[in-house]
Amino acid sequence: MAELSSPPVKKSGHLYQLIARNRLLTAVFIIGFTLLLAIVGYALGSFFNWGLEYYIILALFIIFYNLVLYYNSDRLALALNRARPAPEAEFYQLHNVVEEVAVAAGIPKPRVYVIEDESPNAFATGRSPKNAAVAVTTGLLQMMNRAELQGVVAHEIAHIRNYDILLMTVVAILGGLLILFRDIFLRWGFFIGGGRRRASRSRGGGQAGAIILIVGLVLAIISPILVALIRAAVSRQREFLADADGAYIVRNPYGLASALRKLGNLTGKLRTASDATAHMFTANPFGNDRRSVVDLFASHPPIAERVRRLEGLTID
Repeated sequence: MAELSSPPVKKSGHLYQLIARNRLLTAVFIIGFTLLLAIVGYALGSFFNWGLEYYIILALFIIFYNLVLYYNSDRLALALNRARPAPEAEFYQLHNVVEEVAVAAGIPKPRVYVIEDESPNAFATGRSPKNAAVAVTTGLLQMMNRAELQGVVAHEIAHIRNYDILLMTVVAILGGLLILFRDIFLRWGFFIGGGRRRASRSRGGGQAGAIILIVGLVLAIISPILVALIRAAVSRQREFLADADGAYIVRNPYGLASALRKLGNLTGKLRTASDATAHMFTANPFGNDRRSVVDLFASHPPIAERVRRLEGLTID
């Protein structure tokens, strides 16, 4: 059992209760975001005066889009970060650590990848524990001792076990669709919709058209901000939980705390990282979490705060 003397959430509780609450919030988030997406899609259809056939086409497109990203999210993440399979003969200790942590976590051993980069970092990907992968940089392997490497790997396997990767994939899918709808409105709305709005006004529908236009304009302004805020907030929450759960898996919070302290003293950036994948890494690949205060759009909480909470854990 793990009790938190400095809990990663406002209310203390058993670790599994925190995980259950995390999953409940995930379900609430997905339902809420889906409803928002449906409202936006309906507003877009009303703006363009779509008939039933257009909504069917849109629904089929969304299903296809979701399936492609859902089943290929791990491959895309690994390719974007230039990760390559890690041969077991060459990276024996890494494979050994990943396997022992996976056994302790009760999940299948993830596939193991390396990224040729001197900046120390790691990430996990995969929609479920059965098809997950862990990737670490060569810089991490060179810098960390075994206990620290074990702590980092446990953090990433905690993400896999808690289905955090699936959630962040859903965030990316829904957020991408929301921004796609925004772009459709901006690029085509004033051209295609203009004639239909004038026709609507001639039929007495000018007020409704104006409301839809305002909704579209507001969406165009806030959708990127909304997506970034939600993605950052969800990611930060799960970093704290993965820290605690990873420490529980290996029965040692100090390995990860020591690894994070080393990462906090560095100033280098990961060359292969991008804004689209920054939230996936153990530490922010651009170094933004080295500061004591992180803004609302940050993908990671401050490293110093993560270390403080880890060192406050008591593992029974």
